[in-house]
Amino acid sequence: MKNKQVEYQDWGLIDYKEAWDKQESIFSQSVQLKTRIRNHQQAVLAGTEKEGEEIVTPNYLIFCEHPHVYTLGKSGKADHLLLDEDGLKEKDAVYYPINRGGDITYHGPGQLVAYPILDLDNFFTDIHLYLRTLEEAVIQTLAHYGITAGRYPGYTGVWLDPDNEQRARKICAMGVRCSRWVTMHGLALNVNANLSYFGHIVPCGIDDKAVASMENESGRKVDMNEVKEILKHHISVQFGMEMMG
Repeated sequence: MKNKQVEYQDWGLIDYKEAWDKQESIFSQSVQLKTRIRNHQQAVLAGTEKEGEEIVTPNYLIFCEHPHVYTLGKSGKADHLLLDEDGLKEKDAVYYPINRGGDITYHGPGQLVAYPILDLDNFFTDIHLYLRTLEEAVIQTLAHYGITAGRYPGYTGVWLDPDNEQRARKICAMGVRCSRWVTMHGLALNVNANLSYFGHIVPCGIDDKAVASMENESGRKVDMNEVKEILKHHISVQFGMEMMG
């Protein structure tokens, strides 16, 4: 049985390490539950256990913002962070090497971070389709604000002017982890983010492309709560979710 219900949580502005620990806890519980379910199913087939009440794995969609932080994915290079310890202190920022895919990125106030912790067995077991589906939800969200976005060949995330090599700029970065088809980490959409912080890294390991924000593109501050509701809606539609909360 596929569980399409997804529990939505808004963690507000939260320290990155605290959010990472909370993610890891939820993720680990889901993976462990999947293992127990699989072992039980195998025991039922072997005739060593009786079939009991069907148990399904949960799904979560978490939105938050972080204080200034740089995170480096498993495939990234440490020298893509252009600040030393003193520079980080001066910018009131911290740095973490973490266990998602991708290279280095920045999170900070005014940036909407989404952490889907999903059992993809409930939806589809294709990590590339998963990334494309998240991208499409962001593309549709931006379209609501009159911002035309798309995909830049060879890279994940959502881009503006992706067909123009000189003008292409990234507005949403993505990096995920997946184990036993359970996901964590996710995407970061620049809503009203301070883009100067991207100047202290080689964003996503790409040294010749700019970054963008909804604020810069629209010429005004954008209501973060409204963006949350619109993005939540489009993620729900794209995945065929039953959003709870």
